[in-house]
Amino acid sequence: MQQQPTSPGIEQSAHAEDVEAWLQPIPESQRTHKVSGQFWIWAGANLAPINWVLGALGIHLGLGFADTVTVLVLGNLIGMLLFGCFVLLGQKTGATGMVLARAAFGRRGNYLPAAIQALLVIGWCAVNTWIILDLVMALFGTLGWVDPTAHNYGWKIGVATTIMAAQVAIAWFGYKAIAAFEKWTVPPTIIILAVMSAVAWFGMKIDWGYAGPAGNILEGSERIAAMSAVMTAIGIGWGITWFTYAADYSRFVSTEVPKKKVYLASVLGQFIPVVWLGVLGASLATNSGEIDPGKLIVQNFGVMALPVLLMVLHGPIATNILNIYTFSVATQALDITISRRKLNLFVGVFSLAAVVFFIFQEDFAAVLDAWLIGLVAWVAAWGGVMLVHYFWVDKRWPGNPERLFDDVGTRRLPGVNWAGITSLLVGIFATWLFMYGLVPAMQGPIAVALGGWDLSWLAGGLASAASYAILGPRMHRKFIESAPAPADQLPTELTGASVPGTPASL
Repeated sequence: MQQQPTSPGIEQSAHAEDVEAWLQPIPESQRTHKVSGQFWIWAGANLAPINWVLGALGIHLGLGFADTVTVLVLGNLIGMLLFGCFVLLGQKTGATGMVLARAAFGRRGNYLPAAIQALLVIGWCAVNTWIILDLVMALFGTLGWVDPTAHNYGWKIGVATTIMAAQVAIAWFGYKAIAAFEKWTVPPTIIILAVMSAVAWFGMKIDWGYAGPAGNILEGSERIAAMSAVMTAIGIGWGITWFTYAADYSRFVSTEVPKKKVYLASVLGQFIPVVWLGVLGASLATNSGEIDPGKLIVQNFGVMALPVLLMVLHGPIATNILNIYTFSVATQALDITISRRKLNLFVGVFSLAAVVFFIFQEDFAAVLDAWLIGLVAWVAAWGGVMLVHYFWVDKRWPGNPERLFDDVGTRRLPGVNWAGITSLLVGIFATWLFMYGLVPAMQGPIAVALGGWDLSWLAGGLASAASYAILGPRMHRKFIESAPAPADQLPTELTGASVPGTPASL
């Protein structure tokens, strides 16, 4: 097996693809000084039909419009503020999320979170493509192109293949292509969204004072349970799901760019479209009570079928180019020595095969979708460990970033950091205890006992953070004491450096 290049000493003249082909720190010469790309990337990833459907979820669960909007705004505000911390880590180090995790989980111990991340993004790539096919067929039917009552298997496979090919092609060319795609496609998509919002809010009978279904308004514990479900689905939980992706793209931003600008561009890129689409979905649901994406959109925007179709098709592409790219770098973090482009092609072919299977087995796809929604909660546990490690245990952020790219067996990183692994498992278990998912296996005993309250993100994050706050410092000190000191920390008489006022030879 060929040796994966890991040397941080990259020539100034290196091309962007050379830098991205393997896991290595992004040099300053290949970084951008613009932060607008971060805004467009994260805005594009969240301008997707799933967000207006999840916004309607609160109404579907029996919540009033005000409660739904409150959860959307406050939850996303908290989730996105934490997301920004991971953005800054990527900018600081030039490392991907799963490479950054090597310090907290160990050089080999990091295989666990990297494998989970790689598997989940494959699932999301397939499900995100499959989930919009019925909506596309409904819009095609409105345009008179297909019979909306037929199965339309051929049409679905053709649309899925076209979408997947576009996703792989964009991700193939790397960060610059992804940033360019989002930059040029997100603004017109926002215009379409603005028109949709205006049509909905000024031309339809939206019940702004909607308090819940007539005669069955939720109160007490049931109301809290419904609000917690929305909080997990598209409140704090939505921001948490992007923690593992953040550094993969912010590593291309120059360290000379002020942290505040990078932070705000990324956070606002997430916050604005998620809340906007969520509020739009919730307001539409007060009109019809519908949550099915095809019916929700076609019933309300049938006269705008073509522009809405363009927005719907843009959604999975803008999201999945991030899934495909992140899959490749997460897989390379497993020390799988395959170039990024080949991994992009693999995940595209594999995901398309899964989509075709889902088309004929829709019940299975729905179950997988529910499982994925539950499984992404593991990120809360991962995030708890990472935040404690980089902002408390290892305040040097993270000392010498180059050590993160050392080969297996390096003495500058622990092989397995059992404090991190243990804390991650504790957090995942706590997440399950407080989770109330759609699949029975994802309904933890504490959540059931609380009447359906879903506090999984809070329990998982706090449990892993508290565990690592106790175990992490001791393991970190033990490793630092046993590891060789970096050259810049050795006594000057051992490095040959001169001391002011003395001969250099000393």
